Order: sequence, then structure tokens, then C-alpha cells
Amino acid sequence: MKQIFFLDDSGPPFGHMVLALGGYLGGFDGNFLWNRIGAENALITQSRLMLLESVLIFFNLLAVLSYLKFFNCQKHSPFSLSWWFWLTLTGVACSCAVGIKYMGVFTYVLVLGVAAVHAWHLLGDQTLSNVCVFCHLLARAVALLVIPVVLYLLFFYVHLILVFRSGPHDQIMSSAFQASLEGGLARITQGQPLEVAFGSQVTLRNVFGKPVPCWLHSHQDTYPMIYENGRGSSHQQQVTCYPFKDVNNWWIVKDPRRHQLVVSSPPRPVRHGDMVQLVHGMTTRSLNTHDVAAPLSPHSQEVSCYIDYNISMPAQNLWRLEIVNRGSDTDVWKTILSEVRFVHVNTSAVLKLSGAHLPDWGYRQLEIVGEKLSRGYHGSTVWNVEEHRYGASQEQRERERELHSPAQVDVSRNLSFMARFSELQWRMLALRSDDSEHKYSSSPLEWVTLDTNIAYWLHPRTSAQIHLLGNIVIWVSGSLALAIYALLSLWYLLRRRRNVHDLPQDAWLRWVLAGALCAGGWAVNYLPFFLMEKTLFLYHYLPALTFQILLLPVVLQHISDHLCRSQLQRSIFSALVVAWYSSACHVSNTLRPLTYGDKSLSPHELKALRWKDSWDILIRKH
Repeated sequence: MKQIFFLDDSGPPFGHMVLALGGYLGGFDGNFLWNRIGAENALITQSRLMLLESVLIFFNLLAVLSYLKFFNCQKHSPFSLSWWFWLTLTGVACSCAVGIKYMGVFTYVLVLGVAAVHAWHLLGDQTLSNVCVFCHLLARAVALLVIPVVLYLLFFYVHLILVFRSGPHDQIMSSAFQASLEGGLARITQGQPLEVAFGSQVTLRNVFGKPVPCWLHSHQDTYPMIYENGRGSSHQQQVTCYPFKDVNNWWIVKDPRRHQLVVSSPPRPVRHGDMVQLVHGMTTRSLNTHDVAAPLSPHSQEVSCYIDYNISMPAQNLWRLEIVNRGSDTDVWKTILSEVRFVHVNTSAVLKLSGAHLPDWGYRQLEIVGEKLSRGYHGSTVWNVEEHRYGASQEQRERERELHSPAQVDVSRNLSFMARFSELQWRMLALRSDDSEHKYSSSPLEWVTLDTNIAYWLHPRTSAQIHLLGNIVIWVSGSLALAIYALLSLWYLLRRRRNVHDLPQDAWLRWVLAGALCAGGWAVNYLPFFLMEKTLFLYHYLPALTFQILLLPVVLQHISDHLCRSQLQRSIFSALVVAWYSSACHVSNTLRPLTYGDKSLSPHELKALRWKDSWDILIRKH
């Protein structure tokens, strides 16, 4: 709502835009602090709070509903207006689901799988001409593949138009992306020279950005003579990677063949393959590496700024510039846009961020090493110029004042949409939330048994609170429906193998399709979590739960229509269903204080609302 760029690990931005649209239509201007919910079962709680799962579930179910509507139209009126409408809506709903959370991919894959099976049957339909079959396949490809991709790109296009201002998440992105946002780095880098020249003053940001974004840095302190483990060092000036902007992040790109530390007129641009020296701006010492083990990475070389101690350790400060994303071998090194590596001329080691935090003598800054065996591209060995100015002062005092002043030469470096989309998409996929154990985290097995909950809100003065806590009747019924469906399907398959057909063909096909969508929907939305190495919570199970709930009436209807042989059996079964529904409503009403947070609760009352404790109390009462 404030149009500030943000990034989180939930994935694509469409869900956030839907919530923002609702707030906008309701008159929200982005200034409410959300620090008080007010006085006023799992799916209900999730939908009442400003969370993404409810929107995701809506589009998951819309995709399934639309495909079933399309499937029905396929039988009676293919290529009709309603046929096209439901087919297109299926693709739109799938794209929206994926655009809300990457979990939406599970349902999208399910729909694609069912559609592929139906398309395979179409290929074998001899009543259709080749042209007709081709049109069917083309229509499905456009609606279920092309339209979702176009919409997915559109979500990001609108998102990037809306959130054009700099924000706290900028540091995760590349310098080029940050410079495309209003304020922040764009304000700092506005007017910088585009081409890096000999004599340029630059700050170098590591492209990898992990464990935190940081800049090549040095300061007056030297490496200890002897490390804690007994190994010795060169006692040269420390070189680190510092996660904050600082005047000690500035370096001067020097031509090894000349003594000047200023840009000549006209400027001589640095190109791919050129030999350079990197002179630290505040101490005028050159970036150096040699055959001395790094402090925390003994298999790599120490990187330092060279101090001449008049001993037998000559300077080794020549580096070859490699532009990783060059278009040709004559490319010029460009501010922000060029991603470069520095290869040490004497040892062929590559300047690299190891990611390890130095001890207190290094101020807990990040270790920089010379990686001898660097093969291929890795972000930890790649750097880009973020801030840049043409140095004009040869005298050190004037140069120090220069390093504190902004540059004023204009140049445009706007990224294209596809470049911004690609980077943002990659960052979203690579972004990992904190993997440490959370108080309310849980395992997938605990979701099925409902042996977990999440406390969403607690009143600061009373004990009123809101929990994500499932209805045990619904939970058990869904799991039971899934088990009954699996057992009945196995029984029918075995008997059909013996040529015993308990169900008419139409009823059998409906039973199989319902299972593919409902049981399959539960499986694809639940089983992948067993393979995920991330902190999981109960709400991750809600999309799978909705498919179980959809399967429940399918199983109940099937039992009533095909397994209850007499009217008396159907009446008894109907009475049991009513009793089940009444018990589910009773449990929902019991859990109301934790669903709506509208009642103060004593510790005993809170404990009684947990389903296991409530079950024990119920058994003791009866």
C-alpha cells in the first residue's frame, strides 16, 4: 500500500496484491500499525486473518471446479462458449494459485496430470478427425500452459510497477536492481559514471550476498601474528567483507604501469582481461595475496593490503579482471551492470568471500580469501561496482575528502522488466527463512493427528487469544474418508480384474475421477512436505485438508447409493451422517473462543480446549 519494495519466502506477489486490493477497496491507506486485533477451526481462523492460505485454497478449488465444468462441457458441447470459458478459467485459476504461493504448483500439476490423461484418451478416439484432435490439444496447450505463463509474468509486471520505492529488503537484491528503485541506492548512485576507468574510485559488492550482503573492505588493523590455533599469519593489513556502507569500502582502480591515482582526460576505460591494482582509498595500500593460509580457511590464501616490512615477502598485487557477463572479450567494465572476478596474476587464485565470520580481532566481519581451485561460476567469487566516481585528486587529503562526497555525472541504467523479473524470481526461489526450530513448528505427521496448533494472538491484558486449532471431527473424518476410498478402490480393482463389475461404467468413471482430483489433490499437497528442509507449520496442511473434505461427501454419497442395499440401511446411514454433522458443529462451537478471540480463558479452560485434553475430559464424564 505504501509502494515499498519487499521480498519474502512465501513466493510470488499475487496473493499480497489481492489482500492489498481488499484493503484499498475498504479505505485502508497503509498507515494502520496492525498491533491490535480487537475484541470482536483451522480454516475459519486462517480466513479471518490477513494470511495467504485462504486465497490459495480459493484458487485451488476454483481450478478443480472449472476443470470439472469443462470436462462436462466436453461431453456435450465441445468448443462452445461455455467450453472455452471453463477451460480458460481453469488456466487462470491455476496461474493465480501459483502466483500466490509456490505451493499452488502442486494443484496445478494435479490439473495438468488429469488433463493429460483425458487428452491421451482423445488421441485414441477414432470418431474424431485429425484436425479436430489437433484443435483440442492446441486449445488445452494455450489455456493450461500459455495463459498461466503470461498471467504469471503479468503478476510480476504489476507488482514491480506498484512497489517502485526502496525499502528494507533492497539489500537482498543486486546493485542493478536496487538502482532501479526510487530512493535508496538509486538516490546514492544517481549521476555515477557508467564506465570504470583507471583511476576510478569504486565500492565492490559481492554478488552472492550470503550470509549477508557485504562490500570489500579494509582498515588499519593487521592480522594477528599468531592465530588461536597456533598458525602464523603475514601480519599484513586486514581485508574483509563488511555488511555496511563505510568510507573504508572505497578502492581505487590503478593502472600497474602508472603511478597516478586519478582518472586521465579522456578517461581510459578498464576492459575484460586488463591487469589492475586495487588500492585501498583510505590507507593507499594495495590488495594483495600470497602463499599464506587464510585465517579461517587454511586451504585458501590470505588476502591482505600489502605493508612493506622490508623482509623477504615482496608485494603480489596484480589482478586480472574477468567480466563474467561480458558480451565479448573487449567489453568495458561497467558500474553496477558488470559482474567481475579478480584473478591473482602470480598464483591464479580468485578473490572470494568465504562467508566465515572472523574473530573479535577482525570485528566479526566476513573473511575474504584467495581461492586457488575455483572452477566455474559462483557468486561468492563475483563482484560488481556499486558506487563509483572519477577520482581527480592525487594528494591523499584531497582524495579522502573526495571519497566522502557524491558523484555528479549523469547516466541511465534502467533494467528491463525481464531482467528484474528473472532476478526477483531467482531470489524468491533461493530465499530461505530461518531454519531454526520454532515454538509452533511441526512435522507433516503431526498435521494428520492434529497434535499441533499455532497461537496467533494473545490479548495483552486478558487471556483472550486466537489459535489455529483444527476441528477433530472434521480432521478424523477426512482421514477416514481417504482410507475408505483407498480400500474400496483396491477392492473394486481386484474384483474388476476377475471381471466382476460392482459399479456401472459411468459410476466407476465418476469414482475414479473424484479420487484423482480429491485423493490426488490431498497427496500432491501433502506428501512433498516430507522432502522439504524448511520450518513447517500446521497451516501448510490446509490446502491438502480441503481436498480431504471434498472427498468426504463423495465417499458418503457412494456408500448411500451403492453399498446401502435397502431403504432402512439408507435411513440409518442418513441418521449417522446427521449425527456426525451435529458433532462437528458442536466441536466448532466449543472452539469458538480460540477461533474468534472474544472470551477470556483461564488456564484450565484453555487446556480443556485442546482436543486431546478435551477427549480425556469427555471420556471421564461419560
